[in-house]
Amino acid sequence: MGGKMRRQKKTWKDMTQGQRIATIVIGSIQIALFAAAQRSISKTPASRIRGSKAMWRAASFINTLGPLSYFVFGRRRETV
Repeated sequence: MGGKMRRQKKTWKDMTQGQRIATIVIGSIQIALFAAAQRSISKTPASRIRGSKAMWRAASFINTLGPLSYFVFGRRRETV
């Protein structure tokens, strides 16, 4: 009786309609943030990016946190 109970992963069929919609929305947001970060890294001159472009490209693969970190910390602000 002392064994751990294993939770089975939910399959798409096991999810409620709300869970399915949430999964699609969150996935879409992650893909959009990733694409926006990659595009910004490509188009922004290296002098306006803190750190190397390669590091930020790799970091942007980390779910939502990577692209958000790039947009918050990776870009140098323009001085007016």
